[in-house]
Amino acid sequence: MTLPLMPAGAGRQGGWRLAGLALLVVLALGVLSAPGRAQDADPFSTTVAVDATAGTAAQAREMARTDGQRRALAAVAERARAKLPKLDDKAITDLVASFEVANERMSTVRYAGDYTFHFRPEEIRRILGNPAMGNPAAGNPGPVVSEESGKPLVLIPVYQSAGQARLWEDPNPWRQAWEQQPAGTGAGRLLVPLGDAGDIAALDADKARDGAALAAIARRNGGDEALVALAVMRGPTDRPTGLDVTVRRYRGDRLVDSHAEPLTANPGERESDLLRRAAAAIVSDIASGWKNEAAARNDQEGSLTAILPITDLDDWVNARERLTKLPVIRKVALMALSRQEATIEIGYGGSIDQLKAGLAEISFDLVRGDPLWRLARPGSARRP
Repeated sequence: MTLPLMPAGAGRQGGWRLAGLALLVVLALGVLSAPGRAQDADPFSTTVAVDATAGTAAQAREMARTDGQRRALAAVAERARAKLPKLDDKAITDLVASFEVANERMSTVRYAGDYTFHFRPEEIRRILGNPAMGNPAAGNPGPVVSEESGKPLVLIPVYQSAGQARLWEDPNPWRQAWEQQPAGTGAGRLLVPLGDAGDIAALDADKARDGAALAAIARRNGGDEALVALAVMRGPTDRPTGLDVTVRRYRGDRLVDSHAEPLTANPGERESDLLRRAAAAIVSDIASGWKNEAAARNDQEGSLTAILPITDLDDWVNARERLTKLPVIRKVALMALSRQEATIEIGYGGSIDQLKAGLAEISFDLVRGDPLWRLARPGSARRP
Protein backbone atom coordinates (compact mmCIF):
# COMPACT_ATOMS: atom_id res chain seq x y z
CA MET A 1 0.00 0.00 0.00
CA THR A 2 1.41 3.40 -0.96
CA LEU A 3 0.65 6.68 0.78
CA PRO A 4 2.18 9.46 -1.38
CA LEU A 5 3.49 12.51 0.37
CA MET A 6 2.15 15.92 -0.59
CA PRO A 7 3.79 17.57 -3.60
CA ALA A 8 6.54 20.10 -2.97
CA GLY A 9 5.41 23.69 -3.03
CA ALA A 10 4.20 26.50 -0.85
CA GLY A 11 2.82 24.16 1.81
CA ARG A 12 5.44 21.48 1.46
CA GLN A 13 6.45 21.10 5.09
CA GLY A 14 2.94 20.77 6.41
CA GLY A 15 1.97 18.36 3.63
CA TRP A 16 4.90 16.09 4.36
CA ARG A 17 4.10 16.04 8.05
CA LEU A 18 0.43 15.22 7.51
CA ALA A 19 1.18 12.48 5.00
CA GLY A 20 3.80 11.00 7.31
CA LEU A 21 1.33 11.10 10.21
CA ALA A 22 -1.21 9.26 8.08
CA LEU A 23 1.40 6.60 7.36
CA LEU A 24 2.07 6.16 11.08
CA VAL A 25 -1.64 5.79 11.79
CA VAL A 26 -1.98 3.09 9.14
CA LEU A 27 1.06 1.30 10.55
CA ALA A 28 -0.46 1.41 14.03
CA LEU A 29 -3.63 -0.18 12.72
CA GLY A 30 -1.61 -2.99 11.21
CA VAL A 31 -2.76 -2.36 7.65
CA LEU A 32 0.84 -2.37 6.45
CA SER A 33 2.83 -5.45 7.36
CA ALA A 34 6.55 -5.44 8.13
CA PRO A 35 8.88 -7.30 5.78
CA GLY A 36 8.73 -11.04 6.31
CA ARG A 37 11.57 -12.61 8.29
CA ALA A 38 11.63 -15.84 6.33
CA GLN A 39 14.62 -14.52 4.39
CA ASP A 40 16.70 -14.66 7.59
CA ALA A 41 16.99 -18.42 7.08
CA ASP A 42 16.86 -18.33 3.28
CA PRO A 43 20.28 -17.82 1.64
CA PHE A 44 18.56 -16.72 -1.58
CA SER A 45 16.50 -13.86 -0.10
CA THR A 46 17.33 -10.55 1.54
CA THR A 47 15.76 -7.20 2.45
CA VAL A 48 17.29 -3.84 1.55
CA ALA A 49 16.22 -0.24 2.09
CA VAL A 50 15.90 1.73 -1.15
CA ASP A 51 15.86 5.47 -1.80
CA ALA A 52 16.03 7.28 -5.15
CA THR A 53 15.27 10.68 -6.66
CA ALA A 54 14.33 11.27 -10.30
CA GLY A 55 12.14 13.46 -12.49
CA THR A 56 8.95 11.69 -11.36
CA ALA A 57 7.97 9.33 -8.56
CA ALA A 58 7.53 6.49 -11.05
CA GLN A 59 11.05 6.96 -12.40
CA ALA A 60 12.41 7.16 -8.86
CA ARG A 61 10.64 3.93 -7.93
CA GLU A 62 12.14 2.10 -10.93
CA MET A 63 15.61 3.43 -10.09
CA ALA A 64 15.16 2.34 -6.46
CA ARG A 65 14.06 -1.18 -7.47
CA THR A 66 16.99 -1.58 -9.87
CA ASP A 67 19.50 -0.38 -7.32
CA GLY A 68 17.87 -2.48 -4.60
CA GLN A 69 18.00 -5.75 -6.51
CA ARG A 70 21.67 -5.19 -7.32
CA ARG A 71 22.53 -4.58 -3.65
CA ALA A 72 20.37 -7.51 -2.56
CA LEU A 73 22.22 -9.82 -4.95
CA ALA A 74 25.53 -8.53 -3.63
CA ALA A 75 24.35 -9.32 -0.08
CA VAL A 76 23.42 -12.88 -1.10
CA ALA A 77 26.85 -13.33 -2.69
CA GLU A 78 28.58 -11.96 0.42
CA ARG A 79 26.69 -14.33 2.69
CA ALA A 80 27.78 -17.20 0.45
CA ARG A 81 31.37 -15.87 0.49
CA ALA A 82 31.29 -15.93 -3.28
CA LYS A 83 32.58 -13.57 -5.94
CA LEU A 84 29.78 -11.94 -7.90
CA PRO A 85 30.41 -11.66 -11.65
CA LYS A 86 29.63 -8.45 -13.49
CA LEU A 87 25.95 -8.44 -14.52
CA ASP A 88 23.78 -5.82 -16.18
CA ASP A 89 20.39 -4.78 -14.82
CA LYS A 90 18.43 -7.09 -17.13
CA ALA A 91 20.50 -10.12 -16.13
CA ILE A 92 19.90 -9.37 -12.44
CA THR A 93 16.16 -8.89 -13.05
CA ASP A 94 16.06 -12.35 -14.64
CA LEU A 95 17.52 -13.82 -11.44
CA VAL A 96 14.66 -12.42 -9.30
CA ALA A 97 11.88 -14.90 -8.64
CA SER A 98 9.71 -12.39 -6.73
CA PHE A 99 9.91 -9.39 -4.45
CA GLU A 100 7.87 -7.74 -1.72
CA VAL A 101 7.59 -4.06 -0.80
CA ALA A 102 6.95 -2.49 2.61
CA ASN A 103 7.13 0.95 4.19
CA GLU A 104 6.75 2.81 0.90
CA ARG A 105 7.18 6.59 1.07
CA MET A 106 7.28 9.02 -1.81
CA SER A 107 7.09 12.62 -2.91
CA THR A 108 6.63 13.93 -6.44
CA VAL A 109 10.28 13.18 -7.29
CA ARG A 110 11.48 10.76 -4.62
CA TYR A 111 10.73 7.17 -3.60
CA ALA A 112 11.83 5.11 -0.60
CA GLY A 113 10.85 1.76 0.85
CA ASP A 114 11.99 -1.69 1.98
CA TYR A 115 12.31 -4.36 -0.75
CA THR A 116 12.60 -8.07 -0.02
CA PHE A 117 14.03 -9.88 -3.04
CA HIS A 118 13.72 -13.65 -3.53
CA PHE A 119 16.23 -14.97 -6.07
CA ARG A 120 16.00 -18.17 -8.12
CA PRO A 121 18.08 -20.77 -6.21
CA GLU A 122 19.28 -22.79 -9.21
CA GLU A 123 20.26 -19.68 -11.14
CA ILE A 124 22.09 -18.24 -8.13
CA ARG A 125 23.96 -21.52 -7.63
CA ARG A 126 24.94 -21.42 -11.29
CA ILE A 127 26.12 -17.79 -11.10
CA LEU A 128 27.99 -18.15 -7.81
CA GLY A 129 29.02 -21.78 -8.13
CA ASN A 130 31.15 -21.61 -11.27
CA PRO A 131 34.42 -23.43 -10.42
CA ALA A 132 36.30 -21.16 -12.83
CA MET A 133 35.58 -18.26 -10.45
CA GLY A 134 37.00 -20.12 -7.48
CA ASN A 135 33.58 -20.37 -5.82
CA PRO A 136 31.82 -23.45 -4.39
CA ALA A 137 30.68 -26.09 -6.85
CA ALA A 138 27.22 -25.93 -8.42
CA GLY A 139 24.55 -27.13 -6.03
CA ASN A 140 26.48 -25.91 -3.01
CA PRO A 141 25.98 -22.21 -2.29
CA GLY A 142 28.69 -22.27 0.38
CA PRO A 143 28.51 -21.30 4.03
CA VAL A 144 26.02 -18.61 4.99
CA VAL A 145 27.25 -15.78 7.22
CA SER A 146 24.89 -13.91 9.49
CA GLU A 147 26.12 -10.32 9.19
CA GLU A 148 23.95 -7.92 7.20
CA SER A 149 25.46 -5.86 4.37
CA GLY A 150 24.58 -2.81 2.38
CA LYS A 151 23.18 -0.77 5.27
CA PRO A 152 23.10 2.95 4.48
CA LEU A 153 24.82 5.74 6.36
CA VAL A 154 21.93 7.95 7.46
CA LEU A 155 22.86 11.58 6.81
CA ILE A 156 21.36 14.40 8.90
CA PRO A 157 21.84 17.74 7.08
CA VAL A 158 21.61 20.63 9.59
CA TYR A 159 21.90 24.12 8.08
CA GLN A 160 22.77 27.20 10.11
CA SER A 161 22.37 30.69 8.70
CA ALA A 162 21.89 33.99 10.53
CA GLY A 163 22.01 32.13 13.87
CA GLN A 164 19.08 29.82 13.04
CA ALA A 165 19.51 26.05 12.68
CA ARG A 166 17.20 24.07 10.39
CA LEU A 167 16.75 20.38 9.68
CA TRP A 168 13.26 19.49 8.46
CA GLU A 169 12.03 23.09 8.26
CA ASP A 170 11.75 24.83 4.91
CA PRO A 171 13.74 26.29 3.40
CA ASN A 172 16.76 24.08 4.06
CA PRO A 173 18.94 24.42 0.94
CA TRP A 174 21.57 22.19 2.57
CA ARG A 175 19.13 19.27 2.72
CA GLN A 176 18.11 19.96 -0.87
CA ALA A 177 21.77 19.87 -1.93
CA TRP A 178 22.10 16.38 -0.44
CA GLU A 179 18.87 15.15 -1.98
CA GLN A 180 20.28 16.11 -5.39
CA GLN A 181 23.43 14.03 -4.91
CA PRO A 182 23.55 10.73 -6.85
CA ALA A 183 22.74 7.75 -4.64
CA GLY A 184 25.72 5.61 -3.73
CA THR A 185 25.80 1.85 -3.33
CA GLY A 186 27.04 -0.69 -0.83
CA ALA A 187 27.91 -0.13 2.81
CA GLY A 188 28.96 3.45 2.17
CA ARG A 189 25.64 4.49 0.65
CA LEU A 190 24.35 7.78 2.03
CA LEU A 191 20.64 8.14 2.75
CA VAL A 192 18.90 11.39 3.67
CA PRO A 193 15.67 10.73 5.63
CA LEU A 194 12.49 11.91 3.94
CA GLY A 195 11.50 14.08 6.90
CA ASP A 196 8.07 12.56 7.43
CA ALA A 197 6.19 12.63 10.73
CA GLY A 198 8.21 9.80 12.23
CA ASP A 199 11.53 11.45 11.35
CA ILE A 200 10.33 14.78 12.77
CA ALA A 201 9.26 13.09 16.00
CA ALA A 202 12.58 11.27 16.32
CA LEU A 203 14.96 14.19 15.76
CA ASP A 204 15.15 17.95 15.32
CA ALA A 205 18.05 20.37 14.88
CA ASP A 206 18.44 20.83 18.65
CA LYS A 207 18.88 17.06 19.15
CA ALA A 208 21.56 16.69 16.47
CA ARG A 209 24.10 15.98 19.23
CA ASP A 210 21.86 13.54 21.09
CA GLY A 211 23.36 10.09 20.55
CA ALA A 212 20.19 8.23 21.49
CA ALA A 213 18.04 10.30 19.10
CA LEU A 214 20.55 9.82 16.28
CA ALA A 215 20.66 6.06 16.88
CA ALA A 216 16.86 5.96 16.74
CA ILE A 217 16.60 7.80 13.42
CA ALA A 218 19.40 5.67 11.95
CA ARG A 219 17.50 2.49 12.88
CA ARG A 220 14.27 3.97 11.54
CA ASN A 221 15.94 4.48 8.16
CA GLY A 222 17.61 1.08 7.99
CA GLY A 223 21.10 1.99 9.20
CA ASP A 224 23.42 1.53 12.17
CA GLU A 225 25.30 4.80 11.77
CA ALA A 226 24.35 8.46 11.43
CA LEU A 227 26.36 11.29 9.90
CA VAL A 228 25.44 14.76 11.16
CA ALA A 229 26.53 17.28 8.53
CA LEU A 230 26.35 20.78 10.03
CA ALA A 231 26.81 23.56 7.45
CA VAL A 232 27.33 27.13 8.67
CA MET A 233 27.19 29.80 5.96
CA ARG A 234 29.66 32.66 6.05
CA GLY A 235 28.42 36.00 4.78
CA PRO A 236 24.92 36.89 3.51
CA THR A 237 23.04 34.14 1.67
CA ASP A 238 22.79 36.24 -1.50
CA ARG A 239 26.58 36.84 -1.48
CA PRO A 240 28.19 34.01 0.50
CA THR A 241 31.90 34.22 1.23
CA GLY A 242 32.31 30.62 2.33
CA LEU A 243 30.93 27.63 4.18
CA ASP A 244 32.10 25.77 7.28
CA VAL A 245 30.99 22.14 7.38
CA THR A 246 31.46 19.81 10.34
CA VAL A 247 30.64 16.13 9.88
CA ARG A 248 30.16 14.02 13.01
CA ARG A 249 29.83 10.26 12.69
CA TYR A 250 27.83 8.29 15.25
CA ARG A 251 27.80 4.51 15.58
CA GLY A 252 24.79 3.60 17.63
CA ASP A 253 24.57 6.39 20.20
CA ARG A 254 28.33 7.01 20.38
CA LEU A 255 30.36 9.67 18.56
CA VAL A 256 33.21 7.89 16.77
CA ASP A 257 34.67 10.52 14.43
CA SER A 258 34.48 14.14 13.36
CA HIS A 259 35.82 16.11 10.40
CA ALA A 260 35.85 19.74 9.32
CA GLU A 261 35.46 20.88 5.71
CA PRO A 262 35.88 24.66 5.21
CA LEU A 263 35.12 25.97 1.72
CA THR A 264 35.67 29.40 0.19
CA ALA A 265 33.00 30.63 -2.19
CA ASN A 266 34.04 31.23 -5.79
CA PRO A 267 33.44 34.75 -7.16
CA GLY A 268 29.74 35.12 -7.89
CA GLU A 269 28.93 31.60 -6.62
CA ARG A 270 25.34 31.23 -5.47
CA GLU A 271 24.34 29.71 -2.14
CA SER A 272 22.79 26.64 -3.77
CA ASP A 273 25.87 25.99 -5.94
CA LEU A 274 28.22 26.35 -2.96
CA LEU A 275 26.13 23.90 -0.92
CA ARG A 276 26.05 21.35 -3.75
CA ARG A 277 29.81 21.66 -4.13
CA ALA A 278 30.26 21.11 -0.41
CA ALA A 279 28.05 18.00 -0.44
CA ALA A 280 30.00 16.55 -3.39
CA ALA A 281 33.30 17.26 -1.61
CA ILE A 282 32.14 15.41 1.51
CA VAL A 283 30.96 12.42 -0.54
CA SER A 284 34.39 12.31 -2.19
CA ASP A 285 36.21 12.60 1.13
CA ILE A 286 34.17 9.78 2.67
CA ALA A 287 34.85 7.56 -0.35
CA SER A 288 38.59 8.30 -0.14
CA GLY A 289 38.87 7.07 3.41
CA TRP A 290 37.65 9.54 6.03
CA LYS A 291 36.46 6.62 8.08
CA ASN A 292 39.96 5.13 8.09
CA GLU A 293 41.78 8.32 9.06
CA ALA A 294 40.58 8.38 12.68
CA ALA A 295 42.22 5.06 13.53
CA ALA A 296 45.49 6.25 12.00
CA ARG A 297 45.39 9.44 14.11
CA ASN A 298 44.48 7.90 17.47
CA ASP A 299 48.13 7.71 18.60
CA GLN A 300 48.78 11.40 17.88
CA GLU A 301 49.02 13.80 20.79
CA GLY A 302 48.78 17.57 20.87
CA SER A 303 48.31 20.52 23.18
CA LEU A 304 46.93 24.03 22.93
CA THR A 305 46.31 27.03 25.14
CA ALA A 306 42.73 28.28 25.39
CA ILE A 307 40.79 30.97 27.24
CA LEU A 308 37.67 29.79 29.07
CA PRO A 309 35.16 32.50 30.10
CA ILE A 310 33.82 31.90 33.62
CA THR A 311 31.33 33.57 35.96
CA ASP A 312 32.92 32.62 39.29
CA LEU A 313 35.22 30.10 40.96
CA ASP A 314 32.53 27.42 41.17
CA ASP A 315 31.94 27.78 37.41
CA TRP A 316 35.64 27.15 36.79
CA VAL A 317 35.70 24.08 39.03
CA ASN A 318 32.64 22.60 37.33
CA ALA A 319 34.03 23.31 33.84
CA ARG A 320 37.40 21.73 34.72
CA GLU A 321 35.64 18.60 36.00
CA ARG A 322 33.64 18.26 32.77
CA LEU A 323 36.76 18.76 30.65
CA THR A 324 38.86 16.19 32.49
CA LYS A 325 36.16 13.53 32.04
CA LEU A 326 36.41 13.68 28.24
CA PRO A 327 38.28 10.62 26.87
CA VAL A 328 40.03 12.73 24.22
CA ILE A 329 41.54 15.11 26.82
CA ARG A 330 44.70 13.90 28.55
CA LYS A 331 45.50 16.99 30.66
CA VAL A 332 43.96 20.29 31.81
CA ALA A 333 46.49 22.67 33.38
CA LEU A 334 45.55 26.07 34.79
CA MET A 335 47.94 28.80 33.61
CA ALA A 336 46.11 31.94 34.78
CA LEU A 337 42.83 32.73 36.54
CA SER A 338 40.78 35.92 36.87
CA ARG A 339 37.18 36.67 37.77
CA GLN A 340 36.12 36.58 34.11
CA GLU A 341 38.27 33.87 32.53
CA ALA A 342 40.67 30.99 32.99
CA THR A 343 43.66 30.43 30.75
CA ILE A 344 44.30 26.70 30.45
CA GLU A 345 46.56 24.29 28.62
CA ILE A 346 44.73 21.32 27.13
CA GLY A 347 46.61 18.15 26.25
CA TYR A 348 44.65 15.86 23.95
CA GLY A 349 44.94 12.67 21.94
CA GLY A 350 44.04 12.41 18.25
CA SER A 351 43.31 15.30 15.91
CA ILE A 352 42.03 18.80 16.57
CA ASP A 353 38.76 17.76 14.90
CA GLN A 354 38.38 14.93 17.40
CA LEU A 355 39.02 17.38 20.24
CA LYS A 356 36.37 19.74 18.83
CA ALA A 357 33.89 16.88 18.55
CA GLY A 358 34.50 15.82 22.14
CA LEU A 359 34.12 19.37 23.44
CA ALA A 360 30.91 19.76 21.45
CA GLU A 361 29.44 16.83 23.36
CA ILE A 362 29.69 18.86 26.59
CA SER A 363 28.45 22.07 24.91
CA PHE A 364 31.78 23.79 24.34
CA ASP A 365 32.80 25.21 20.96
CA LEU A 366 36.56 25.43 20.38
CA VAL A 367 37.12 28.61 18.38
CA ARG A 368 40.44 29.80 16.99
CA GLY A 369 41.32 33.25 18.34
CA ASP A 370 44.19 35.65 17.96
CA PRO A 371 46.51 34.46 19.32
CA LEU A 372 44.82 31.95 21.69
CA TRP A 373 41.98 29.51 21.23
CA ARG A 374 38.72 30.19 23.04
CA LEU A 375 36.25 27.77 24.60
CA ALA A 376 32.89 29.33 23.79
CA ARG A 377 29.67 28.28 25.49
CA PRO A 378 26.87 28.47 22.91
CA GLY A 379 23.78 30.39 23.94
CA SER A 380 20.30 30.34 22.50
CA ALA A 381 21.67 30.53 18.95
CA ARG A 382 24.18 27.80 19.52
CA ARG A 383 25.15 25.31 16.90
CA PRO A 384 23.20 22.05 17.08
